[in-house]
Amino acid sequence: MSQVEKAQEFARLHKKGEPLILFNIWDAGSAKAVTEAGAKALATGSWSVAAANGFGDGQAIPLSLLAVTARLISVTSPLPLSVDFEGGYAVEPEEVAANVEKIMDHGAIGINFEDQVIGGQGVHPIETQAARIRAIREMADRREMPLFINARTDLFLQESDTAHHQLLLDDAFQRADAFAEAGASGFFAPGLVEPELIGALCERSPLPVNIMVRPTTPDNETMAKLGVSRISYGPAPYRSVMGMLKSEAEAIYRPT
Repeated sequence: MSQVEKAQEFARLHKKGEPLILFNIWDAGSAKAVTEAGAKALATGSWSVAAANGFGDGQAIPLSLLAVTARLISVTSPLPLSVDFEGGYAVEPEEVAANVEKIMDHGAIGINFEDQVIGGQGVHPIETQAARIRAIREMADRREMPLFINARTDLFLQESDTAHHQLLLDDAFQRADAFAEAGASGFFAPGLVEPELIGALCERSPLPVNIMVRPTTPDNETMAKLGVSRISYGPAPYRSVMGMLKSEAEAIYRPT
């Protein structure tokens, strides 16, 4: 498939009630393994890609290295690739769009783009984030590329007390509306775990909803019934693999 065809296929895979499952990867090797396991598409996780290259999360990994990682994954697997692009490595809309273009040039057909203030506090105002999304969409449209912009809100991740998540729903609804109008393709709400709230967001959002698996999220079958269109695993696969590697190494270096 061409890059445009991959982007179109990726969008088609987002089905309410029949969610796209993304077991997040971090390099070409993990991409090959997940592809061979039967995945329909690939997505990186920012935390995992950074950790695999010796960096912390929060755009610490250089953009140039992230782009190379995307290219290596793209040439290793024929599947559509979405790249977790955090805050776009810039604040101003035009700069963000230019950075996204670099990732597209290296094979990405989609991005995660979050509203948290990287290196700061809280999340960007709705109008600010919408302007950033709009600039990305306008750039992609000029290139005739149906880039899948998965607009992520960090409202729920930044509130560790899930009992307060109900109070954040109205803000999330407003963000979903504004981001959709600006040209987003999906709405990502990591940290949201309560079934009732997940179902409410899926019912209300004009965009396909993406939920990240956490220890307290419902199982995938339940999330499908709630209307989720995309389920991702975030850093969990990387942590699992690295935990196994460390355990096996310790059995050699520190035998009991």
